Amino acid sequence: MEFILKTETDTENLGEILGKEAKNGDIFCLTGGLGVGKTVMCRGIAAGLGANGKDVTSPTFTIMNIYWGRDIEIKHFDLYRIERKEELDDIGFQEYVGGQGITLIEWADLFSDELPDEYLKVELLREDSLRRAVLTPFGKRYEEILKGVKRNADFGD
Repeated sequence: MEFILKTETDTENLGEILGKEAKNGDIFCLTGGLGVGKTVMCRGIAAGLGANGKDVTSPTFTIMNIYWGRDIEIKHFDLYRIERKEELDDIGFQEYVGGQGITLIEWADLFSDELPDEYLKVELLREDSLRRAVLTPFGKRYEEILKGVKRNADFGD
């Protein structure tokens, strides 16, 4: 499923729709270059889960931030500064991913071998002044999320 995101607000709105479709244990893996809107998308997802989107910042230097939505924990990872798989082990990455709460992983493609079998891939691409979001489900649960997104998204292609 693809969306054209003309503005940062479009990116945040798509994230909010994803957040409203999310359930305990869901994992969203975000990919794309610097400045394409991964953190903006995470802000929208967190807002859709009832968190204050203004609290969402890129955990580039802290590796992981935790926010609270409506009675649900949101674990927000940024793997950009991680260089080796062993560093993921050191921070307990596998213990946090999935399970209770929602997991958001920026730069997930850097460690694709360490990702669970099922998740929603959110690829953000820059194309001139526009951005494109490509949503790819890995697993039935994520196919269900995309059905909900399709019902509720009123922008993009």
